[in-house]
Amino acid sequence: MLMSKESVFPSSRGEALGQSETFLNFQEVLSRVAPVDRPVLLIGERGTGKELAASRLHFLSKRWQGPFITLNCATLSPSLIESELFGYEKGAFTGAESRRTGRFEAADGGTLFLDEIGSIPLEAQEKILRVVEYGSFERVGSSRPVEVDVRIVGATNVDLAAMAERKDFKRDLLDRLSFEVLFLPPLRYREEDIMLLASHFATRMSFELGRQEMPTFTETAVRALENNVWKGNIRELKNVVERAVHRSEGGVIDKIVFDPFISPYVIVPAADEENNKKGISNTYSPISNTAGLTLKEAVAELEKEMLQQALSICRHNQKKAAAHLGLTYHQFRGKLRKYSNALENHVDG
Repeated sequence: MLMSKESVFPSSRGEALGQSETFLNFQEVLSRVAPVDRPVLLIGERGTGKELAASRLHFLSKRWQGPFITLNCATLSPSLIESELFGYEKGAFTGAESRRTGRFEAADGGTLFLDEIGSIPLEAQEKILRVVEYGSFERVGSSRPVEVDVRIVGATNVDLAAMAERKDFKRDLLDRLSFEVLFLPPLRYREEDIMLLASHFATRMSFELGRQEMPTFTETAVRALENNVWKGNIRELKNVVERAVHRSEGGVIDKIVFDPFISPYVIVPAADEENNKKGISNTYSPISNTAGLTLKEAVAELEKEMLQQALSICRHNQKKAAAHLGLTYHQFRGKLRKYSNALENHVDG
């Protein structure tokens, strides 16, 4: 499959960047539906680029010269979202000192992107359904219809079909919005794109920091990036790479920090402060009895005890326990498996 220039290089609207077959297949499907003047639903995990996909849908459509208006529905309370979408008349409620147009009117002739669409309350869903079916609505505090020509693109990371079954989302609206449903691929399904994206983010961050040298990744860093699960997808990758560039010296990126909240120090939980006052220690105590043990057996007992105490101190957070012991996460997991019988309560944590 041939790669278009727009697929490989980031556009001015964001990082539409990738070369994997999974990424290119998604872009091909998106490009086919973009010119069709119907609603589209984008389903994907957080950080997969749903707003960027919506923007691409708009700019590849016949409405590309019209406005592209966005609204994150999860950021508004149920009492505000209706006035934000449809606007309101002067005097409609306390504080409404003048008429205000809503997002639908602002998007007239273009595209309205509703992110986290599953957060919209049922009352507002009813009015959105009317806009989809009839192209008109009333501002809050008015009975006069306002006509608009808007294409809706919705996005979510929740199961809207399951919400409709529970009657938390209107089935009629879901049917009207789902002319096409596009599933954005998580980054873990785009392995070929990880280092392409990482290099792009690293170069941009280096430029932002005013550095002259081009950043490079060591083999250790590459393996770490390619082996990570990336639950936060592209957004998480961007944060991790930018942090690595910021902390690197000489343009060579070797150490990758995935979790910046892991402390290099032993953090005493607040609940244990009273124990500290009473002289009850949260740090390591030596194994009680090594009599009769060989050196190998004594070392094994010490390892098991230190693993158990590290887990206890770090509240069973294995990544923190590994850092506390000066081990990598994989080394720590290996020792847990080695002593699985003695530590069976912790191995699957």
